[in-house]
Amino acid sequence: MKLSRKWLNDFVDITDISDRDFAAAMTMSGSIIEGYSYPGADITNVVVGKIMEVAQHPNADRLLVCTVDVGKSDSVTIVTGANNIKVGDIVPVALDGATLPGGIEIKKTTMRGVASDGMLCSIDELSVTSNDFPGTDSSGILILSDDNNDISLDNVELGDDIRPVLGLDDSVAEFEITPNRPDCLSVIGLARETSAVFERPLNISRPTVKAGHGDISDYLEVEIESDLCSRYAARVVTDVKIEPSPAWLRERLRASGVRPINNIVDITNYVMLEYGQPMHAFDYSCIDGKKIVVRTSGKGETIDTLDDKERTLMENTLLICDETKPIAIAGVMGGANSEITEDTKVIVFESANFDGPSVRRTATSIGMRTESSARFEKGLDPENVIPALERACELIELLGAGRVIEGIIDCYPAPQERTSLELDADRINSILGTQLSEDFMKSILNRLGFEIDGNTVRVPSWRQDVQIVHDLAEEVARLYGYDNIPMTLMKGDITIGALSQQQRTEKVIENTLYALGYSDIITYSFIGTSSYDKIRMPGDSPLRNSVRIMNPLGEDTSIMRTVSLPSMMEALGRNYKNRNDWAHLFELATVYHPRNDDLPEERKVVTLGVYDEEFDFFDLKGDLEVVLESLRIDYRFIKSNKHPAYHPGQCAEVYSGSKLIGVFGQVHPAVTDSYGIDTRVYAAELDFNTMFDSIQQETMYRPIDKFPSIERDMAVVCDQSVPAGDLVDTVLRVSGELLKSCEIFDVYTGDQVPKGKKSVALSLIYRHADRTLTDAEVDDLFNLSLSALGKEFGAVLR
Repeated sequence: MKLSRKWLNDFVDITDISDRDFAAAMTMSGSIIEGYSYPGADITNVVVGKIMEVAQHPNADRLLVCTVDVGKSDSVTIVTGANNIKVGDIVPVALDGATLPGGIEIKKTTMRGVASDGMLCSIDELSVTSNDFPGTDSSGILILSDDNNDISLDNVELGDDIRPVLGLDDSVAEFEITPNRPDCLSVIGLARETSAVFERPLNISRPTVKAGHGDISDYLEVEIESDLCSRYAARVVTDVKIEPSPAWLRERLRASGVRPINNIVDITNYVMLEYGQPMHAFDYSCIDGKKIVVRTSGKGETIDTLDDKERTLMENTLLICDETKPIAIAGVMGGANSEITEDTKVIVFESANFDGPSVRRTATSIGMRTESSARFEKGLDPENVIPALERACELIELLGAGRVIEGIIDCYPAPQERTSLELDADRINSILGTQLSEDFMKSILNRLGFEIDGNTVRVPSWRQDVQIVHDLAEEVARLYGYDNIPMTLMKGDITIGALSQQQRTEKVIENTLYALGYSDIITYSFIGTSSYDKIRMPGDSPLRNSVRIMNPLGEDTSIMRTVSLPSMMEALGRNYKNRNDWAHLFELATVYHPRNDDLPEERKVVTLGVYDEEFDFFDLKGDLEVVLESLRIDYRFIKSNKHPAYHPGQCAEVYSGSKLIGVFGQVHPAVTDSYGIDTRVYAAELDFNTMFDSIQQETMYRPIDKFPSIERDMAVVCDQSVPAGDLVDTVLRVSGELLKSCEIFDVYTGDQVPKGKKSVALSLIYRHADRTLTDAEVDDLFNLSLSALGKEFGAVLR
C-alpha cells in the first residue's frame, strides 16, 4: 500500500514529523513501512523560467535561441529545437549542473556556435506523462502557462523549484499490510493508525451530497439473489461530463501508483484508495430493464471483461447482472458491455460488500488479481459501503462531473453485529507480562476507535480481526510499545506431549517396514488423468471421479489422486531409469475421494512397491503378514483377479473379518511397461483407516504352556482352484482350541499328483493347557480335520 504523506496530512497533521521518525513509529506499532519513494528525487536544479526572447539560431534552421528569465539578476540563454514555444511562456528550465531522471546531467554547452546555459524540459524528460498532465504534447516543451493544462502557478515565482509546481515534492511510504488488516489498505485506515500512534487529532469529515433532483426509484432497482453479497448500494448520476480530473486528484493517484484516466474512473479509484472500498461505475444505458441483479453464474457462462478478453466462468461465480446478461464479475472486474465511454451521459455508482473467499476463488479461477479483488478477498467492512458511495458522489459535485439523483438504493439483508468484549486488565497484563493500569488500556483502545462502556469494549466495524481478549492485548501492546515491555523469563505449566493413537499406529507401520528393508518416500498428491490409463483403470470406474485443481501447474498435475499406485509406480520407474538394481519403497499416501457439496474425503493408504530379482509374491505376502501381526490385526488372504492393475494369477485381497483392507500382488506387465520398467514389480495398497479400525484394542496374555505339544504333518491333494488359505481356515475351525497352530509349509504341483490337482502340506501343532494330550486324542482331531477337508473341498490324504 502506497501512502502519500501530503494526502495523509489532510486527515492527520504530522508535517513536523520526519519520514524516518514516521517510519520507525509506524513500524513499531505493527504498520510496517518497507521504504519510501520520492517522485522528484532524480530532478535537481530544474526551475521555473519565463521566455523573454525567441530568435532564430544564426547557424541552424531548426534551432531557436531563447532568453529565459529564471529569477536571477541575469537571464540565461537556452538553445532548443522545440517549435511550440513563444515569448511569455512559463517553462521548466534545467540549469547548468541539473540532473534528470535516468541519470541525465545537464551542462553548459555550445550548439553550432551559440552557448547554451541549460535545457528547456518536456514531460518525457521529467518522467511524467500526458495522463498526468492532459493537453500537453510530449514532443514539445512543457508549457506551464498553457490554458490546455490546469497546472496552478499561484504563488509561483520565477526561479522556484519545479517539483512543487508539478506535484513531485511528495514522499510516498510503502506499507506492508498484513492480511488481517484490510482496513489499512486505505488512506483513512492508515490515518486512524497514525492518529493513534502519534496521539494527534483525526479529521475525517462525513461526505455531503446536495442531490436535489429526480428520484432513484425511477431509474433503478436492485435485487440480491446470493448470500455471497452481504450489502449492495447504488446511486445514479445524470448529465455526466467525461473529462480529465483536476491536477490535485491526478497527483494523488500518481503518487499511489494509479494511472489517471478520466474523471469518472479516477473518482472510483480515488475513493478505493481513500476509503479502502472498491467501487465500480456502469454506463446506465447498457443496463437492460433498469435492474441490477446480484446472482451466481451458471455452468459455462461467459463475460467479456474490460481488458477485452472473454472469460469462461466457473459455476457459482458471483456476478453483477441486468435482466438479460452479466455486466461485471463481482469484486474483480467490470464487463466491456457496460464500460464508461466518452458518450456516457448517465452512470450508476456501485458500492458493495462481497464474500472474501468467493472473490479470491473467482480471481484465481480466471487468472486475474486486481486492486479490487485484493481488498475484497481479505474481508471488508460492510459499514463502509455508504460513506464510500457518498464520497464518490461528493466528488462528482465537487468536480462538476454530473448531477446526482436524489436517493440511495441500499440492500443490506442482514446487518453486521459489532463484536463486544470484556476488558479484563489483569488478564491482559498476564498475557503481556506488564503492570499497566486499566485506565491506560482504555485510553489506548479509545485512540484506536474502540468504544468503551464500563468494562465492555465495542469493537469498531472495520476491525473484524479483533475477536478475543488476546486481540485486545495485542492492541494495547503495539501502542504501548513492544520495546517497552520488560524482559521476563517464560513461565507456565509444563505439559507432556504425546502422539495420538493413529500417529502411534503410523509409527509402528513405518518402523516395521524400515526393519524389513523398505525406504520411505513422499510423492505429490497431484496426478494427471493419464495416470489412470497407465494402471489400466476401467473407463467407467468410480475412482476416475477426481477432485480437479482449478489452477493446475500442468495437465499431469491437474487432479487429486483417488488411488496411490500411480505415484508409487512413478517412483519405481524413476529408480529403474536411474539404473538402481533394486528398490523396496513404501509411502503412507493420502488419496482424495470427492463428496457432493463438501470437501473431499481424505484417506491414507499404506502403499508398498518393490522390484528385485530375488523378490517374489510370497516375499511380499510375508512382509504384509509381519506388518499386520505387529498391529495385532486378524487377517486372511483371498486370491483375486478383479484388479486390472495386477497380474490375475498373482493377486490377493487382504481381509480382517469381513472388512476389505487392501490388495497386493505382482503388477500387471502392461502397467510396468507403461512406466518403462522391464522387470517384475510387486505392490500393495492397504487402507490405513480400515487397518486402524481392525486393531485388537485388548491384548490377552497367558502363561507359558507347561505341557508338551504334539506335532503332526498333513499333506492333502485337492483341486488347484482351492485356495490353500481356505484349507487352513477349515482345519482351525473344526479342531477347536486344542489346535494351536496350522501353517502351510509346501504346495506342490507336478508329476506326483494328478493333472489339475495340487498337494498342500500343513504343519499342525496340538497342545492342552492343563494336561498332556494322548496320541488317540490327536488322531481323532487329525481325522476330523481330514474328513472336513474331504467334505468341503474333495481333498484326500496324499
